[in-house]
Amino acid sequence: MSHEHHHHHKISEKTVTYLLISFIINMLLSIVEIIGGIIAGSISLIGDALHNTSDAFSILIAVVAFKIGHRKADGRYTYGFRRAEVIGGFVNLILLFIAGIYLAIEGVGKLISPQPVDGWIIIWVSAVALTIDAATAKLSHHGSEHNTNLRMVFLHNLADAMGSLGVIVSGICAVCLGINRVDGVVALLISAYMIYQSVISFPKVVAILMNAAPEGTDLEQIKKELKKISGVKDIHHLHVWCISEDAVSAECHIVADDTEIIGKVTKLLDRKFGIGHCNIQIEKHCNDCGHCDL
Repeated sequence: MSHEHHHHHKISEKTVTYLLISFIINMLLSIVEIIGGIIAGSISLIGDALHNTSDAFSILIAVVAFKIGHRKADGRYTYGFRRAEVIGGFVNLILLFIAGIYLAIEGVGKLISPQPVDGWIIIWVSAVALTIDAATAKLSHHGSEHNTNLRMVFLHNLADAMGSLGVIVSGICAVCLGINRVDGVVALLISAYMIYQSVISFPKVVAILMNAAPEGTDLEQIKKELKKISGVKDIHHLHVWCISEDAVSAECHIVADDTEIIGKVTKLLDRKFGIGHCNIQIEKHCNDCGHCDL
């Protein structure tokens, strides 16, 4: 695990404004797609709207997380509010999964009993959606190479654009070929993507909520590096966990004679392992703390 894996660039106020505008536009688009889907009888268009709504909330979560993350820690929330982003992401994943299941059921129903759809409404509404999704992806691309949250927003918007393209294809098939089953097929493809995204993202979010160490963390390697510091006799009670996606904390007990060694330990943990917040306890002997069973 290296330093660059856990330190991300903060989102600028200008980018936050762009994201907020994108959220509003995407929510309006979702409403238009749902209405268009109901009128046209297209489950794939409604499915694209559900996916778009989920991603719009992902944008909102990014904005809210930015705002909440700037709040200072207080007497009760001593670690601050950075985990709000993780909690929001957890809720969003559950909603995404439920929407995917609903869409899969409706898609199967469309395949079993295909109903006539208004292809032209599907094409025109999806064309508008494709334009907006592409524009939103471009807005969120700025800074996405440095910020994981922005990168996820960008990838989701890119996927939305591809989904809208698929719905356009189903509309063309209905208009030109009279094939209505394509609508159900596209709905199933969108639902599969929604379920896949929620399932693969779920373990990472749960790991943070369970105070797990960042993926790739090697506690033995950390101990080995710390023991190289002159004056460090032994290390125990070492714990590493994520406060949020990009904030890693650690605590450990170090057997040493000199308390000034704490500065060297914190610098090494930050520089080499990207651990920005440390709680170091110095002991004269290994059994001084009485908590070695942790």
